Order: sequence, then structure tokens, then C-alpha cells
Amino acid sequence: MLGRLRSPCPHPATKPEANLRSEAERLRRRELYDAASGTGGPRLLPWTTPDGHPCYLSTDGRGYLATLADGIEDVQLTMGQELLDHARGVLAPGARALTDVEYRWLACRLTEALSDALRVADSRGQRIPDLPDTAEADGPGRQGAR
Repeated sequence: MLGRLRSPCPHPATKPEANLRSEAERLRRRELYDAASGTGGPRLLPWTTPDGHPCYLSTDGRGYLATLADGIEDVQLTMGQELLDHARGVLAPGARALTDVEYRWLACRLTEALSDALRVADSRGQRIPDLPDTAEADGPGRQGAR
């Protein structure tokens, strides 16, 4: 009796690892396409290497990593705003005085939040397209600012 023959190795498409690999491959191909298209310059990412060096992504603003970076920037800015609100409450007239350790903790977190906000501003500033000179845009013989 032959019965059903079972393959010792299931078809790759049925394995969850294969689906993850194909998804990762699709995202990788998309990132390579974005990089090759040349429509976007390198984007400063909101995280660094373990050594503290900046990370950049060559992208046109679409793709998984660009979306992830946008989300992380939003979280960083929201957390910074919440921390600033807390600091303002701590420094308000009549607020309970903190211990030295609590003030140090607050100063460290504010420093981190400021660093994150400056990194986000730098990254977003680098992605703003250059405006043409107003003198060139107005044409010859006209002044740009009035």
C-alpha cells in the first residue's frame, strides 16, 4: 500500500520562516529601489550605532524603515513634551522641592529629550528642499524681498 507520500521537508511557502523571509526580502528590495531611484538623500535616523555614530538611510521617504523612523521621532517628541510639562510643574511656585537625586534625574532626562529633539530637527531640516533664490524667481531687474 503506497498511501500518501509525505515530503520530508514542507514546501517553503508553507513555513512561517519562509513568509518572514519573503516579507523581509520584499522590504529589502523596496529599500534598494528607493535608494537606487535617487529621489531622496540620506536621512538621519533617530537612533545611533552602539558606538554612538549616526545612522543614515538612503530613501525617498517611503518604506518600512522610513515609517519606523517617523514613528520613533513622534514618540521622542511626545515624550519630550510630557517631560517638559513635568519639569514646569516641578519648577512652579509652591511646588514641592525635590531631592538632589530627583533634580539630577530630571536634568538627565531633559538633556536626553533635548538631544532627541535636536536630532529630529536636524533630520527634518535636511529633508526640506532648498528654495530657489527669490531674486532668480522674480526675474532679472527685480528685487526678491519687498
